[in-house]
Amino acid sequence: MKNWGTSTNKQRELIKLLDEWAVFIRRKYGNKPLSSSTYLSEAEPFLEQYAKRSPANQALIGAAGNLVQTENFLAILDAKRDEEGDLRTDHGAAPSGPVSTSVDVVPKTEGLIVFFPGIPGCAKSALCKEILNTPGGLGDDRPFHSLMGDLIKGRYWQKVADERRKKPARITLADKNAPNEEVWKQIEDMCGSTKAAAVPVVPDSEGTDSNPFSLEALAVFMFRVLQRVNHPGNLDKASPNAGYVLLMFYHLYDGKSRREFENELYERFGSLVKMPLLKPDRAPLPDAVKAILDEGISLFKMHRSRHGRAEPSKGSYAKEWAQWEQRLRATLFGNADHLNSIQVPFDYAVKAVLEQLKAVAKGDLKTPDTGKRKFGNIMFAAVRLTPPDILGLLRKVAEKDTAVDSFVNKIRLEDNLTKVHVTLAHKRGHGVSAVASYGIYQHQEVPVSFNALYYTDKMAALEAQLGAVNDEPINSRNEWPHATLWTAPGVTPKEANMLPQLASEGKAERVPIDPPITISGVVDFY
Repeated sequence: MKNWGTSTNKQRELIKLLDEWAVFIRRKYGNKPLSSSTYLSEAEPFLEQYAKRSPANQALIGAAGNLVQTENFLAILDAKRDEEGDLRTDHGAAPSGPVSTSVDVVPKTEGLIVFFPGIPGCAKSALCKEILNTPGGLGDDRPFHSLMGDLIKGRYWQKVADERRKKPARITLADKNAPNEEVWKQIEDMCGSTKAAAVPVVPDSEGTDSNPFSLEALAVFMFRVLQRVNHPGNLDKASPNAGYVLLMFYHLYDGKSRREFENELYERFGSLVKMPLLKPDRAPLPDAVKAILDEGISLFKMHRSRHGRAEPSKGSYAKEWAQWEQRLRATLFGNADHLNSIQVPFDYAVKAVLEQLKAVAKGDLKTPDTGKRKFGNIMFAAVRLTPPDILGLLRKVAEKDTAVDSFVNKIRLEDNLTKVHVTLAHKRGHGVSAVASYGIYQHQEVPVSFNALYYTDKMAALEAQLGAVNDEPINSRNEWPHATLWTAPGVTPKEANMLPQLASEGKAERVPIDPPITISGVVDFY
């Protein structure tokens, strides 16, 4: 608690709470080691009864009658205990091979959802066919069921959920790209509603600083797509904008490094299966291939900035897109020998995936407790702010500074600002216990004063100073507390941390807000 900066009074209150918890749990179970599921089932009623005993206890446990979430209490209680893999304090890269934990093995009476956070051309449909035709399946008696996204009309994931409810014990192969958190959340909900675990299968790739897939992987995916004929989803050699579609999928992953991508999937679902893609001893990507991909990425960013999600043929870059698509085909097929030579054999990839899936599927341990799953999904604590309040603040600043007014209008901030927060602590950067330490303040209001606006042609942020909750100062673990407002395509939000340094070097604008403007925010978890 001293490391967290907890005040002396608050330390006394928490010590009293933890002492009573120790007496309660030992009286009931003695000194024997307990599983996390037992702690979860016992903590909530204990906290509820403790809160009812006095106003002071109520204030400690939660404001206005809102109890602190059980998982946050447990993290504060013993953040370093990791009996079942639910609270990991090791923030290295995700395991390179399959890891069997209580999360990634399920009873044979329960289901399994195999899904694919990938890009068209990653061979998921071909892989699904091989899995379906594998004698003995994954080593148990559960039947397989595959749903190909290109053949499903309407809402695909709703269809998967409907089919799973009919036979929840079977293994579902979700043959559709699952590229973002919104889809992952639907899969998590499906796991809870149909009593299943889920395992992501991802193409193995080094990635870049801002994308989990490398340009080599993207080139291979494009090359494969452009060799297709009569594809059910009409994404094949006959598609005039196949390259654009691949770039669109590629950018759905933008903003995450490979490490961040794998860690998030592993933390959400408890396991990660990697499908081999490229040979380790391959020759480097030819300059011509790299150049055509870089050109396409630049064109995509310009198109997206000006036209949003409009089809490439309908924007002001229609001619450039048509020319680029033709050059892309010529370049990739002109380097066909190289692109074929750097890929691992498909049967090798299938064998590797099957071995990993069998390791995930075997065993008789139960699926994860929803409380553990919920906390496993929490990545950071933050003060949540409302976009209208922030936009109102910026309008006041813009009234006094024409350059700010021009900048805000240029980036169309009123159209693009949908979420704003000031990060307090991030699980990867500061650890589980640091994030959990804000649990006692969850859903409570805190004043946030903004005293400067920083911006460049690539990003913008407001410098923040946090206030207090019940006279307890709320401090951010970030060296520079701020609210990121906007980043240009290809720029990750974390790069906004560099704005003060850039301003000191004359590479960013700093506009003082004097007097500072204070807005009320709410402490929450994400």
